[in-house]
Amino acid sequence: MKKRHSIHLLLAAAALLLATAACTKDELADGDRLPEGQYPLEIARITLGVEGGEAQPWGAPATRVSENGDGTGSVFSAGDRFAVQINAEEGIYIVQDDGSIKAESPLYWSDSGEHTVTAWYPATGGTLDLGDQSQSLAYLLGGSGTGDYLTPVTLTFAHRLAKVRVTPSDDALGEVQSLQLYTYTQCTYEKGEVVQGSQEGWIEMKKCEYTENGNAITCWEANVVPGYEITKLMANNDNKERDLSAAITPEAGSYYNITLDKDKGYTDDGQGNYTVTSAEGLKNIAKLVNEEWNLSIDITLTSDIDLSGIDWTPIGIDYNHRYAGTFDGNGKTITGLTVTGSDQYAGLFGYIDTGGKVKDVVLEGVQITSDNSSGYAGGVAGYCYRGTLENCSVSGSVSGSGSSSDVGGVVGYQTGGSITGCSSSATVKGTQRAGGMAGVTNNGATLTACYATEDVTVERTPTNNTYAGGVVGFNGGGSTLIACYATGSVTVTGDGTGSIYVGGVTGDNFASTLTACYHAAGTVSGPDGATGGVAGRNFKDSMFGGGIITACYWGGNGQEQGIGEDQVGTGETTQVDGTNVKWEDTIDSMNTALQKAGSEWQYEPGDSLPTLNK
Repeated sequence: MKKRHSIHLLLAAAALLLATAACTKDELADGDRLPEGQYPLEIARITLGVEGGEAQPWGAPATRVSENGDGTGSVFSAGDRFAVQINAEEGIYIVQDDGSIKAESPLYWSDSGEHTVTAWYPATGGTLDLGDQSQSLAYLLGGSGTGDYLTPVTLTFAHRLAKVRVTPSDDALGEVQSLQLYTYTQCTYEKGEVVQGSQEGWIEMKKCEYTENGNAITCWEANVVPGYEITKLMANNDNKERDLSAAITPEAGSYYNITLDKDKGYTDDGQGNYTVTSAEGLKNIAKLVNEEWNLSIDITLTSDIDLSGIDWTPIGIDYNHRYAGTFDGNGKTITGLTVTGSDQYAGLFGYIDTGGKVKDVVLEGVQITSDNSSGYAGGVAGYCYRGTLENCSVSGSVSGSGSSSDVGGVVGYQTGGSITGCSSSATVKGTQRAGGMAGVTNNGATLTACYATEDVTVERTPTNNTYAGGVVGFNGGGSTLIACYATGSVTVTGDGTGSIYVGGVTGDNFASTLTACYHAAGTVSGPDGATGGVAGRNFKDSMFGGGIITACYWGGNGQEQGIGEDQVGTGETTQVDGTNVKWEDTIDSMNTALQKAGSEWQYEPGDSLPTLNK
């Protein structure tokens, strides 16, 4: 049987006229009985009746076996064989090249009364294999008609399967090479009726094409056993199930049209809440923020994201696109984040604005670089203006090579707002202000219970002042570091004329506060200038005060004093030498300072150094 592409069909019905030659009638032999073998059953035409149910009827008109060229229905092909039954007698009829029908085993009227004639396709019962319809669709039809020995019979067939068509949208079409539908892959049938479906699995669908408003539309379709609830598709045999937005339970003789949109990688509830499931989704979210000005949307990750091989465009790319929504990492991990080039604001986020919040996300293996002449680079964000960062961690490397750069493992520049419970094991390299957690905390920013474990390096520019700290490069403007520590080396290299401030916790505590912070393990060094085990400089402003350091410690980092340049005289730092003062001796005093500060965080003994617990 010949198959053609179906176009607007969808398991529907149609009409095909198959003319047959008329027969001469003899007179009745006696009574109602007809002479045996002299009154053959004539089939005047065959029609496929329209059936619908809750779905679309499968094309009206349409016939059945092959799909016709314009997609409005189906056609019989020469050689198609179907069975016909009158009373208890069965015969086979065959479609001819000219569209007429020839009896392979003819049937005869036995009397002059009106009788119901039944028919079915395929002509014999058996098992229908639905699993691979990529080249040819499967069909099952049953039909009937009424007549007598003087009247040619019209047989009206109906589809006993249902049709499912999948039409990819324009943006999805280029990514689809094949489609698979999960349902029964087999069924047994008898006299044109499904007896039982079996073998749940993936059906390979047939590529098709139809015309709509003069445009050629590409689609995929398959004929399926009715009654099986269909909930999922697969594309390109990639073993990734795609759930339908609503399940369908097909009915015989009906078609079901599914539009396959490109997987944007996120869903939207229409209320500004976006759920992200893939790297593509996160890229599309960045476009929503940066190109469509959706600056306050809330974003939630529901799976780990791999950004490897993607040159990332930060969410909130610049000052005019400041992200002000909530990003909930949901404890998921983003790997392979890479930012290169001259972005002024470089990180997973570029610029976070007032009200913006990023929480509960793990960034593994970041590679963030910016050569912008005045750049801000951080694993989570380049710049955060009065925003909030909570429970974020970063590993990898972050660097800025412009003439003036603020670089941190988590954030480049934090002005106002807060950072809580975050950590960094990223190496940090900058040219002006750099810290294991943040390059700068300023204007009342609060950094609480944060720690950094990798090295911080600043290569001086010729004239700028230089700030390097294990936790923060420059802590200024009434900002607070509380319960923070670092264990990596802090190093300044290069020649220049500007001042240098290098500290194990912060390079410069400028009119600000350090409480219960420490540096251990790594070294702290600079070519000259103010260098200290805890802070390079402690500065009190004549108007705003600050310059308060309470219960802070350093040990084993090569420095002889806790504060390189103490302009206040209120720096309470203690060296841990392992003999007179040990690390376990620091816990009580730091916890006392934390309690006085009203902090929920406390230190507890770790393997060798104090660790934080809320």
